[in-house]
This record gives sequence, C-alpha cells and structure tokens, in this order.
Amino acid sequence: MPLGVDKSDFLEEKVKRSEQTIRQRDERIAALETENAMLYLKLAQCQGSAQHERQKSTRLLQMIKLDHDYKERVSQELIDLSKQVKVLKQDLATMKAAMRQMPPEMALMLEGFKRQTLKVQRMFLSENRGLEGLQKRIQELEVSLATANERHAREKKRRQMLHNTLVELRGNIRVHCRVRPLMPFDTGSDETSTLGRQGTLSEQVVHVVDDETVVVKASSRPGQGTKAFEYERVYAPLECQDAVFEEVQPLLTSLLDGYNVCIMAYGQTGSGKTHTMLGPPQSKDYGYHNEEQHNPQEGVIPKATRELFRLLAEKPPDTHTVEVSVVEIYNNDIRDLLGGDDRKHDVLTAGDGSLDVPSLTYRTVEGVQQVMELVQYGMKHRAEDATLIHSHSSRSHLIVTLTVTVNSGVVTPTSPITDYNVFAVPQSAPPKSERGRRTLPVPSSPSPIPHHMHSKTRSRSPSPARPPTPINCFKTKLQLVDLAGSECVGMSGVTGAALRETSYINKSLSALADVLGALAEHRAHVPYRNARLTHMLQDSIGGDAKLLVMCCVSPAQRYLSESLQCLGFGQRARQVQRGPIKRKFIAAGPAIDTGRSSPRPTSALSRKGLQTI
Repeated sequence: MPLGVDKSDFLEEKVKRSEQTIRQRDERIAALETENAMLYLKLAQCQGSAQHERQKSTRLLQMIKLDHDYKERVSQELIDLSKQVKVLKQDLATMKAAMRQMPPEMALMLEGFKRQTLKVQRMFLSENRGLEGLQKRIQELEVSLATANERHAREKKRRQMLHNTLVELRGNIRVHCRVRPLMPFDTGSDETSTLGRQGTLSEQVVHVVDDETVVVKASSRPGQGTKAFEYERVYAPLECQDAVFEEVQPLLTSLLDGYNVCIMAYGQTGSGKTHTMLGPPQSKDYGYHNEEQHNPQEGVIPKATRELFRLLAEKPPDTHTVEVSVVEIYNNDIRDLLGGDDRKHDVLTAGDGSLDVPSLTYRTVEGVQQVMELVQYGMKHRAEDATLIHSHSSRSHLIVTLTVTVNSGVVTPTSPITDYNVFAVPQSAPPKSERGRRTLPVPSSPSPIPHHMHSKTRSRSPSPARPPTPINCFKTKLQLVDLAGSECVGMSGVTGAALRETSYINKSLSALADVLGALAEHRAHVPYRNARLTHMLQDSIGGDAKLLVMCCVSPAQRYLSESLQCLGFGQRARQVQRGPIKRKFIAAGPAIDTGRSSPRPTSALSRKGLQTI
C-alpha cells in the first residue's frame, strides 16, 4: 500500500461493498426460496393432477372391462337366441306338417265318435225302461222314508210326553244340561292360540252326543275314563238362547194352570249361568233392549217374563195381577235388592206349612219392561267381583220371584171374616202373614228408588163384614234362580272378603246337594235349614213346584273336576221323586190344596201361626 493513504477509508469502502454484496445475495436467496416454494406448489398440483388422471384411467379401464363383459354376454345371448330360433323353426315346420295331416285324422275320429254315439243311444234306449222303474222305486222309497220320519217324530214326541207324564207323576226334578263353548279365558296363563289344543288345559273334554246325552273324557288315555250322563235335554255349545227357552216355555203354561214353577241355574263360576238366565253379563242391560224389540241374546228371565205377559194378555182384563221381588242371598243373609235398606229378612212359615218372606219389597208390574227395569236395578246392587276364572263372578244367589194372582169371578158372602189364608188374594182385610210386605209403584226407569215411594205396612180393615172374595182363583209363583258359581279357591285366587264369600257360596251349594240327596234317599229328615238358600227354596225343592235345574258346564280340561261335580249333581237331582205336584186354588173360604188332605186352618195367622225361622 502506498504511503500517505488512509486505510480506514479503504476499509469502510470495502465493508460497504461487502454488505451490499451480502444484501444482494440475501435478496437472491429470498427470490430463489420464493421460486422454490412456487415450484413445490406446482409440483403438488402436478401430483394431484397425476393422481386424478390415474383414478380416471382406472375407472375408464373398469368401464372398458364391463363393456367388454357386456359385449361377450350379449354375444352369448345372441348365440343362444339363434339356437332357440332355429329350434322354433324346426318345431314350426313339424307343426305345419302335423296340421296338414290333421284333417284326415279328425274325419276318422269324428266317424268313430258318431259310431260310439249311436251305440250309446241304442244302449240308453234299451235301459231307459229300467231307469224309469228305478225312478219309481226311488220315489216309493222316498215316500216310505218320509212316512218313517214322521212316525219317528210322532213316537219321539209321544215318548217325551210319556216321560214328562212319568216325571209329573213321580214329581221328579227336570234336569237340563247346557255346555258352553270354549272361551279365550279357558287357556289360563297359556297363549290364546292354544285354545282347544289337545294336551292343554283348554282341551275340550265335555262333548254332547245327542240332545239327551253328554260324555266327559275324564282320562287322557284313549278308550278309558269316559263317563256318560243322561238328562231330559242337553244343549250343545252352538245352540242359541231360543233353543233353551223352547224347552222352558211349557212350564209357563203350568204356571197359569195353578202350579208353582222354579227354574234354577247351577254350575261352576264362569260356566254360563247368568248368560243363560239373564243374557250376556258384559252388557249393562244383559241383552235386553225394550218390550217391543226381541233380542236373541236374552236369557230365560226376560223371555219367560215376555211369554208370561203374552199368556196373560189372552185372559179377560182385570183378572190378574203380577208382583215382582228381587232378592240375593249373600253370605247366608237374605238381601232385598229393591228395598233400599240393609235390614235382615227372615223366612216365615204359615199354619199350612208354606214359607214366605213377607218383609220383602213386592212391586206390582204390568209388563215385561217394568219387570226388567226392576231386575236391572237389582243387578246393579248385586254382589259381584272379579276372579282369576271370571271377570264378572256373582258372589251371591239371585232369586227373581214373579207372583201371579188370577181370578175369574167374585162372590159376596155375608158372614164375618173369621180366617185368612196365606195364598188368599188381599182384599180390604189382608192376612197377617202379609203384614210388612211393601207394594211400591213401578219406576219408569231403573233409577234409584226414592224413599217417598215406599208404602207403609198394610193392616187389617176394621170392617167386620167379609169383602168380595174371588172364586176359582189361585196365586202361583215363578221363581227364577241364578245361583252363585261353585269355585276352587286355589284356581280362583280369591282372598280376604272374597274368600269369605266363596266359603258361604260353597256351603250353601253343599247344603243344596245334601237336601237333594236326602230327598232322593227318602230320609225322614231333610236338612232344609242348613242354609238360607235351601230354606227359602224349600217349597220349590220339596215338591210344591215344578222344578227345572239347568246344569251349566264348562267344557275345558281345566275345569274337569268341577264339571264332573256339576253333572253328578244333576244326576242325583233326577233321582228325586217328590210325588205329584200340587195345584193351588183359592175359593170362597180357605185355600184348596189339590193333592193334599184337608188343609189346616189358617185363621188369625198370629204369632202361633207364623214362626220366625
């Protein structure tokens, strides 16, 4: 370096150039990095485009392959179709050849048919005479068969009449049996689809053989354990309510001939007793609509009431009166379902031995509508509860009594009143045995009976002269009884109060069976007083009424023991011979009891003549 030159100036200039070079390089590096980043971005875009093109190429290859396969398949189908067309062409040629040959063959066949037709015509003409003889013979046989059927029907009817006459002479209890159809609740805890299936609890083991015989399959082994029971009438499960009433209807004529009548439904709970006596229990009105409209589902009570008033309408006006009482026997207590109170009622016996409950409410009625309104009113207050067997199980015995008084003339004696009879028609001086009996006006609808409608106790008239007394007069009773169903406590699942009700029900039904057993064996003592049920129905059971017992049976295996018990009860009831039934007449004086020796006087039925049982 030359002398006299300043080194600091030289270095500063060099540093500046170096810094400028560095800045230029940094700028270049930044530009290169920016360019590099742009190149990387372009690279990524190129890679994405390449990937998309590869996928597109793959799809195109797949489409080309599918198209190739389709072309091969179409080509194969075309080949197959060509073969089929070739075969069809061959078939068509064969058919054309056959069609060309058919006219001559058809002509030959028609000629053969003509020859056969002529041959058959000749055979028919030759046999026609024999056929006419056969037709005449068939007509003669049909006439003979119709005659035989008529004779069979007459003989069957005659046999039934003779049997009924024998029943009348012996005083036997008429026993009918009704087998209800299988119902969904018969399956119990099983599925309803198993209803009636063999080997299940709902298998049908009670079968109706004919209109007089029912058979019970008591064992699962074929040919073993089969028991047959015979009754006056057996109703199959599909027989309607009208068929049942058709057999009951003649008893109503006996009612107006002077005989007491009692119709009683007996059986296990859920066996169809209430349905038979009243109608479907699921309906609030039990199938009864009104007096004019007849419902086929109506039970014995509405049908019997309708028939009774139809028969009374044929008699002269103002010659008859009808009174109704509705009673239930609940826990061995008599409850008046029309009285509106809970007081106890006692069975009283008069001097002639007849029984009555004079403290009950008796309502005078003039038509079936009024009767059914009272019955429906009573049913609303009847004890009812649901069990595992039946959702509308009756917990009491229902007794509907229609008392009919018929007279055809009046005589006015001048002698003073000296005696009364429990069967006499109440005049101005009613008998003391009827004191306490209440006669109330009939409501227009089954609404609760107002308190002011209850009449007071009837008393004797102070007049010493005898009032006009009806002659050729009688008072009869139609008792329609819907017994509570016997039940097994384990099956019904009742507890508490319902268990107590079941105990009383089974005791009273057992007492009824004991009474029938004593009557069948002609024992000296008949235990009527073991239960209020048998005590209240003593006259009907003991021979003072024409009695019909309707044994209602459930057909399922689940109720086998109860069904056998019910059928056995019916068999024992048929064995009871009570002697000829007695008719009740009331003349101008004491009652005439046909079939008995002279009746005991019933004058002044005082406390000595009436005994509280």
